Amino acid sequence: MAFFDRPISDVAADIQSGKTASRDVVARALELIEKRDGDINAFITVCGEAAQKRAEAVDALSPDQKKAMPLCGIPVAIKDNICTNGIRTTCASRMLENFVPPYSAAVVEALEAAGAVVVGKTNLDEFAMGSATENSFFGPTHNPHNHKKNPGGSSGGSAAAVGAGFVPAAFGTDTGGSVRQPSSHCGVAGMKPTYGRVSRYGAAAFASSLDQIGPMASDVRDIGLLLSVISAPDRRDPTCAGKQFVDSPDFYRGDVSDLRVGVPAEYFCDGLSSEVRAAVEASIEALKNKGAKIVDVSLQNLKYAVAAYYIISAAEASSNLARYDGVKFGFRAEGAKSLTEMYEKTRSQAFGPEVKRRIMLGTYALSSGYYDAYYLKAARVRALITSDFTNAFGSCDVIVSPAAPVPAFDIGQTANDPLQSYLMDIYTVSANLAGIPALVVPCPSSPPPCGSPIGVQFMAPKWREDLLLRAGCAIGDGA
Repeated sequence: MAFFDRPISDVAADIQSGKTASRDVVARALELIEKRDGDINAFITVCGEAAQKRAEAVDALSPDQKKAMPLCGIPVAIKDNICTNGIRTTCASRMLENFVPPYSAAVVEALEAAGAVVVGKTNLDEFAMGSATENSFFGPTHNPHNHKKNPGGSSGGSAAAVGAGFVPAAFGTDTGGSVRQPSSHCGVAGMKPTYGRVSRYGAAAFASSLDQIGPMASDVRDIGLLLSVISAPDRRDPTCAGKQFVDSPDFYRGDVSDLRVGVPAEYFCDGLSSEVRAAVEASIEALKNKGAKIVDVSLQNLKYAVAAYYIISAAEASSNLARYDGVKFGFRAEGAKSLTEMYEKTRSQAFGPEVKRRIMLGTYALSSGYYDAYYLKAARVRALITSDFTNAFGSCDVIVSPAAPVPAFDIGQTANDPLQSYLMDIYTVSANLAGIPALVVPCPSSPPPCGSPIGVQFMAPKWREDLLLRAGCAIGDGA
């Protein structure tokens, strides 16, 4: 279900001309959330009054001011680990349950400058650590297509909000597939941009060398517009390359006759469900029928990607989460008789099981005597995986793969099996390790007989998000 039946740019143009009022569009989004989110739990915080005032302020702008806003009056949702000035940012954790940041993330600033209206903050796995949006202090999010199933994670709230038709666009963070995997499960389009394309300023850090903010929308044609807005240069983030994406109608013509699509055998091996395999193969066939050249490529070190990812990401998480100690901000445990006891009680009471697990894993990997055996070896594997992609792109323009090994599974199915949950990221973590852009769009035959949406993933060389949009648009309209 899509919020709009046409591209966001068309609706923004109607608001710019006065044909449509932002207050009406925003009111519709808030009404849908109020009526239906009780069954889905996509939102942690809904900014009803503030969103309505913001929409009225946009409507009151002059025509010239509106024309300068590519997202004029469009309602959007923001993952709740991205800071919003005056609106609480919880990271779905007891640790930050009542934290209200005094500033907004660079992405939020860019969206508001473009005329967007933030209607709420969406649910996630605590501190973005998970693949199902079940590890949340505020309860699990349910898949909008089947409430018994999870929406994927960790940006499951954002994907569910778009998949349920609450908003036309939402934003999440992607550390190992956290935008792409829930996009696949919820039947929407979602992109992880090239590392450094989008400023990370104001996004709560999980693994700093892997994190990237990305857009989700019902229509793949909206992804390029959203990326062009949020990829503004930002000196506050030293990892931001300052390469703003420039969108173009040429990306959405469906012409892929000059496109070489690489199919790595390593992505189509044991562990891939028959439903996902059939859906992805149908996507490849659709590209072939439109003139794309299908070529075989190899990513021989892919088998080490999950292990390398979880060592690197956990190590960086253990460092990044050290700041949550009960001293500077956030939750503080009561009854401690010493500083050390306060640290211990605060972190044990305020962090959930998955966050604790990853902190312990990362601290172990960085500890004396184990750094070389684990973290350093994982870093070397990361370099090998990056080299594999570089070599593969010598013979193809984009690489196609599944987004997840299975369709969305039942809520609670992996609660007692962390390893099974980690393996859900097997097809997505490699793009983060290599720093390349990746896009997931719904397969042409989705939803299949299993009843849950299935997405197909495209990966491209650094800074070539345009190739992803061309490929994604060619297999359907992204809706």
